[in-house]
This record gives sequence, structure tokens and C-alpha cells, in this order.
Amino acid sequence: MTRSTPPRPLDIEAEFPDLADHRAVCTRLHPRPGVPKPGESSVGGPLLWPMDELWPVCRKPHPRSRGRRIEDVHEQRRVLAQAWLPGDAGPTDEERGVLRSLGREHRVPGVDDTDPIPLLPLAQLFVGDVPGLVVPEGRDLLQVLWCPFDAHGSPPAPDVHLVWRTAAEVGELLARPPLPALVGYEGYAPEPCTLHPEQVTEHEWAELLPTDLQLRIEEWEEALGEEADEEEPLSYDGDFSVAPGWKAGGFAAWGVTGPREVVCPCGSPMELLLTIASAEWGGVRSSWTPLADRARAGTYGLNVPTRVSVGRGGHLDVFVCSADPTHGHEPSLQ
Repeated sequence: MTRSTPPRPLDIEAEFPDLADHRAVCTRLHPRPGVPKPGESSVGGPLLWPMDELWPVCRKPHPRSRGRRIEDVHEQRRVLAQAWLPGDAGPTDEERGVLRSLGREHRVPGVDDTDPIPLLPLAQLFVGDVPGLVVPEGRDLLQVLWCPFDAHGSPPAPDVHLVWRTAAEVGELLARPPLPALVGYEGYAPEPCTLHPEQVTEHEWAELLPTDLQLRIEEWEEALGEEADEEEPLSYDGDFSVAPGWKAGGFAAWGVTGPREVVCPCGSPMELLLTIASAEWGGVRSSWTPLADRARAGTYGLNVPTRVSVGRGGHLDVFVCSADPTHGHEPSLQ
């Protein structure tokens, strides 16, 4: 099923024509639970990985001997989803016992803080599926992996690893990629999802707009709030600025730290490559909820299809150099 974002509640550029200078197009990825194949774009699916290429590992020092089994994380989610089907009252006593067992942490003895652990596949994006995806010249595939332990950087964030490929050059595939024995945080174990990419228009984060434009938008929002009855009034940030959910390109949202300049060590500005999101939209009345999902927007788990969670239910932006994406990348946890 295709996903389409509803038209914006009104033409914000008709209200503020100068917003046209602060417009961008991003690609909402619209992940939904599925069974992706190695040759398809996905979140949490199998990667198009050559048999003769080493699988990346994390060697950075941090505790890694304690956590949850990946298979337990997936099974716990399945049991919960089944228990909260429409018409059901939630987990039974028997299911609660199963859930407690699946939620236990385990320990692998003899594991040092620098022992290599395989990275987890997070996403795979083909240029043909994701319009505007930033890739180095001659490449047409982006693969994203990360360490499943929340012990990197300050504040702690997952350590992201990017791989750029030319899909046609991948020969025989690695049949069974290695997986870590444990994950430090269940939110770093994605559920397999197929993608339904859609290009949408968004506008720059409010704090980055010219001061005069910010003030006029604030006055407009105040007027809308005074006119609103019981319904939540429209807002620039909530309805017209940065699109929520997993997306490629476009603008970054800076709701936690406030805006900052992201510059590559080479001196070139960095641009947003990918947004890894904890949810696809906010409340059940979000104007960004796709048309196909609006009738059941409050259904258990519908707006968190990947089950990925970063920060405190926020998002992780990954920036790359605008001159050459292979220069490196920088994460921003919001």
C-alpha cells in the first residue's frame, strides 16, 4: 500500500511568501512491517552484502557483556502486538509471564570492553527508490549499521556506520551475517520494514528563519490560538516545518539542543543525509499522518513500525559532507 501525506492544512507560503526561500523537499520513507529482500530498500532488513567482505564490528571501549537477546526482543514485541489487537483487553496472565521472561537481561561471561561485536543492520536505501538521496559519485546504494549499545558519545548515542556501494558490483551474497549475542538497548533492534518513499515539501526550523519572519509567525500562531475552540490550533513547527518520521534529506529539526552549524573537517558545510526516528508522527490528530493510516491512527504500534527508539523518543540526524559524503558523517541526537 502506498503512503501519501495529506496536503498541508493551509498554504503557509500564501500566508508568508518569504517562506519560499526556506523550502526544501525531503523523502519520507514510510517504513511499515514487512519481509524485505536483500535487493530492496528497507529498515531492519537484510543487506546486499558481498560474501567476501568482512562484516563491520564495534571495538570502541564500553560494557558489552550484559543485555537482551535479539530474538527475545522480537518475540516480546510480537506477543504485545497480539495482545493489543483491536477488541482485546491486553496481555493475559499467561502472556504477562511470557513477557517477563522475554524481558530479562542476560550476561555473556568473559567479554572485555573492547572485544569486537558485530554491528546491527539498520537500513538500506537504493537511489532508485529514494529520490534525492545523497551518495558519492558512482554509487547507488547506502547501507547503515550501528552498534546496539548506548555507550557512545555524550550524551550517549548509537554509533552509526555508513557503507556506500554500487549495487551491480555486489556478487555472491553473504548468506548469514553475524549478529551480536546481546543488545544493550531494545530500541536499537529494528523490526524488518519495507519502505514506501514519498517526496514532500517542508520548511526550515523556525529558529533558523530571519528574526522578522519568526516574529510574524509567532503573532500568527497566537491569533490562531485565540480563535481555536477545543481543537489543537495549527502551529508552524507542528504542521508546516520539518516532516516527522524516517526521512532522507530535507531540513533537520533542532527541538532539543537548538540549531548549530554542522561543518566537515574539510571546511565544507554538512547536509542532512538521514533522519532515524522513534515515531512516524505525533498524536492521533497529527496532520502528517498518512491518508492510509488516518482512520486507525490510534492503533497500538501503528506509528512506531520499526520499534527503533533513540534518545527519549526523539530522533537521530546523520549529516554528511556536502563536498564529498565519504569524508565522514556526524550524528545529532534530538
